[in-house]
Amino acid sequence: MLFRPVRLMILLAVAFGAGMLYERERRAEECLQNAGVLRDILCE
Repeated sequence: MLFRPVRLMILLAVAFGAGMLYERERRAEECLQNAGVLRDILCE
């Protein structure tokens, strides 16, 4: 009974992490296309 909420929290954390990685990679590609340099989270 306690396993379901724990499993849900783990799956949500994994999905959130995957979404963050995907978005960061997409922003990096977009920055490079605009001839910028990605530093931390800012495109310069």
